[in-house]
Amino acid sequence: MLPKPSLPTTPGVAKGPQEGGRDQRGTGRALDKRGSIRYTLHTVKKVVIYTDGACSGNPGPGGWGAVLISGTHRREISGGERATTNNRMELTAAIEALEALKQPAIVDLFTDSTYLKRGMTEWLAAWKKNGWKRKSGRRLLPVKNEDLWHRLDRLVERHRVTFHWVEGHAGHTENERCDRLARQAVPKQDKASDG
Repeated sequence: MLPKPSLPTTPGVAKGPQEGGRDQRGTGRALDKRGSIRYTLHTVKKVVIYTDGACSGNPGPGGWGAVLISGTHRREISGGERATTNNRMELTAAIEALEALKQPAIVDLFTDSTYLKRGMTEWLAAWKKNGWKRKSGRRLLPVKNEDLWHRLDRLVERHRVTFHWVEGHAGHTENERCDRLARQAVPKQDKASDG
């Protein structure tokens, strides 16, 4: 009788599910009863996300909204902050939407924010290369909203995200819904504190 072969060690691939492991590509492997390696693929969901941010004054109280759609499932989320900027709310909408996903996904994210889209598709690599600094003429200055860009950068490592720009306030149904969610989430000013 031949001895059972051991699992080969492959860089980046965890041992089989009997040890609780699987590789980063969503495949798991285990030994079957005969000692052969068996692979299983895990389905990766496709999700469409629409996001928007709003601010009453800039800076001022602000809100964000997002619509997440996967197949027949739809989820709307929103939130707000008392002291923020419009750009922070745009970034927060994308962050909160991606954090709402329970497992890695293939995501098409639609935004009317050129700041968000260009930041993720054009500027991020240079910021990271320059130690999270942006060029301003010959000088390097700190990236604005660096804390949020770091969070977003970590999230796009978990998910495969494609960023799309849509024109705001142009009648796009889901973008208009996100705009309403964001505006409804803006914290109201306390009348007692308005002196």
